[in-house]
Amino acid sequence: MATTHGTFVWYELLTGDSHAAEKFYSDVVGWQISDAGMPNMDYRICTAGQEAIAGIMQLTDEMQSAGTRPCWLGYISVGDGEGALAGIVDAGARVMVPPTDIPEVGRWAMIADPQGVAVYVIALQNDSSRAFDSAADGHCAWNELATPDQRGAQAFYSSQFGWQLGETMNMGDMGDYLIFKREEQDIGGIMTAGASPPMWRFYFRVASLPAAIERLQRGGGTLVHGPQPVPGNDEIAIGVDPQGAMFALVGLRE
Repeated sequence: MATTHGTFVWYELLTGDSHAAEKFYSDVVGWQISDAGMPNMDYRICTAGQEAIAGIMQLTDEMQSAGTRPCWLGYISVGDGEGALAGIVDAGARVMVPPTDIPEVGRWAMIADPQGVAVYVIALQNDSSRAFDSAADGHCAWNELATPDQRGAQAFYSSQFGWQLGETMNMGDMGDYLIFKREEQDIGGIMTAGASPPMWRFYFRVASLPAAIERLQRGGGTLVHGPQPVPGNDEIAIGVDPQGAMFALVGLRE
């Protein structure tokens, strides 16, 4: 089994305006963004230093006509692509996009988990990724799932990706917040979807959260929550980019 099995290894923005998204996220998060050079596709790579973190994909007219809207999605690594996908389907997930090869990268598929939330799975050829790094600026530092069935989602992801249930935090009227771990490291949380629609939300670390929020608003994004202190020394904010994709930021308290 790949050592990254169960790790978020890539993040991807689907957007209706990749040019505008490049300008917005390079300013807000500080990424360097360049064209991936993929034939017949507008796909851009977001890097932090020397590390590739995420991709920006232009939605085609066909995709938008079919109802695809701007959003962020994540890729979870699996060691045995076909075998893992069969187990995922047996556990109640649905295949949205069948297994597809990316030359020299790996084989991916898009699924809807048993609660209907979309996520990618990928079997990497090169078993290495630092897209998720809780402490590094420009990397994803937290993965958060809002779901209509919290315990069902926790059981699914634990059984298929080896996540362990960590601390449970009581959030009052919002219910419990389930922390999940991979190899004893906290990597994200699962909450019951309420005001937030069922979705994966990703928190990208920035050097200064107040400065990033200012850039977010100046660039035409909308701040929908925060800044809010969270356990540890961090604070968070949730926003919507100018094209309508929800995302989140995290930074050390100032």
